[in-house]
Amino acid sequence: MEQLITLIKVTALAGMGGTGLGGIIGALFKRDSVKTVSLLLSFAAGVMISIVCFDLIVSSINTGTSVFIVSLGICLGVVMVYLLNLFIDRATNPEVKHIGKNHPSTADNLDEIIHSNHLSVHLKKKDTKLSLFIAGLIMASAIALHNLPEGMTIGASFANNKGIMEGSALILAILIGLHNIPEGMAISVPLINGGVQRRKAILITALSGTPTIIGALLGYFIGDIGALGLAISLSFASGAMLYVTFGEIIPQSILMYRSKLPAFFVIIGMMLGLIIIYH
Repeated sequence: MEQLITLIKVTALAGMGGTGLGGIIGALFKRDSVKTVSLLLSFAAGVMISIVCFDLIVSSINTGTSVFIVSLGICLGVVMVYLLNLFIDRATNPEVKHIGKNHPSTADNLDEIIHSNHLSVHLKKKDTKLSLFIAGLIMASAIALHNLPEGMTIGASFANNKGIMEGSALILAILIGLHNIPEGMAISVPLINGGVQRRKAILITALSGTPTIIGALLGYFIGDIGALGLAISLSFASGAMLYVTFGEIIPQSILMYRSKLPAFFVIIGMMLGLIIIYH
């Protein structure tokens, strides 16, 4: 029970603390450096790739589970997050006309990926409370899709190492906390610009990190039921994180800062990840 409480505390700090800190920064400055956010996301993506590929996936195979089952778990994680993202995008993108000949057919900024721009538009138009509620619910769902797999990687790693202070669990928690800072900035800035009070925007931003805790508990309990459960938890969480990393974070960081630097920062992050794992 004590270990479970520790897991919840650390995950809450990574999820709510990271996004909350980003919300505070966004509220204070009301603008962010696109280049800095892009490079920070690229670096975090690189570290995540190393930890997922060279630690979590390897650990799932080392449970003695067939590599085909591990591969299936990874594929399920990728497909699940992709389909949920596709459903939310198709249902909401027509509301805000930001896709055109001068804009890629996908989101090119954090506020578009997590749909905080939709809530901002509704606020500026002074739409009904129902439309604001629906926009807020959509934003919460989009954020949950990012935070749930992040939490699952912490929980599964915790179950694998039997403790938060061992292996990659603590490193993942710290990394995800840092990764959540620019996400928090992307949530709070459009909310404040849309008319939400700064304190309320910071609170909403911090609360958006709560799905990380749910994901951590899910990853931990599935991983704690035996070798097969651990392998499924690790592989599914790995697949979800791989999709978020390759399908969203890296393309997003390159679109935000169109240069070779994001690619170099991904590689630097991967090297650091290797050092962390094998040092």
